[in-house]
Amino acid sequence: MGRAIGRVRVALVALICIAGSQTAMAQSSVGCSLQPVVGTSRQVLHCGNGVSITTEAGARFQLADRNGDGRIDSVSLTSKAVLVDVDSRKVKGGFEVITPQAIAAVRGTRWAVDAEGGKTSVLVLRGKVSVSRPHTRSAVLLGRGQGVDVDGGSSPLVVKQWSAPRFSALMARLGQ
Repeated sequence: MGRAIGRVRVALVALICIAGSQTAMAQSSVGCSLQPVVGTSRQVLHCGNGVSITTEAGARFQLADRNGDGRIDSVSLTSKAVLVDVDSRKVKGGFEVITPQAIAAVRGTRWAVDAEGGKTSVLVLRGKVSVSRPHTRSAVLLGRGQGVDVDGGSSPLVVKQWSAPRFSALMARLGQ
């Protein structure tokens, strides 16, 4: 029963994030608060468990509690971009961003994931992120300033140092 209640709370937070409702209801669910970024249509979700998620305007995503402990530990992103900051001292068991093309997993770091046009792009700002395709075991490990583009095909994942213009363009979309 406790797991079911935790999942309902996470589902409520996900609905709030997508709908853009005010913070009061989000604060009562899973220890998270939703803050609109003044002068923009972006939002920041702050969770008491050391997770902060900045969403691009129009981003479509759902939050999940994979282990049933009542805390958000993954984001399912279907369009646009999110910037995720995970405090490894507070988040036990890691954190994932899952898109149709990729799974980006960490223990603690700051990274951006963009799911658009049939591909997913992952960029690391701090720490290390493992990126793989769903249903495969092969993964690449990204470090600071590195990124990877993942399409729906089976070509090898290639880690690249992102150019300053590409880095800046994604960060601008996220208000950074």
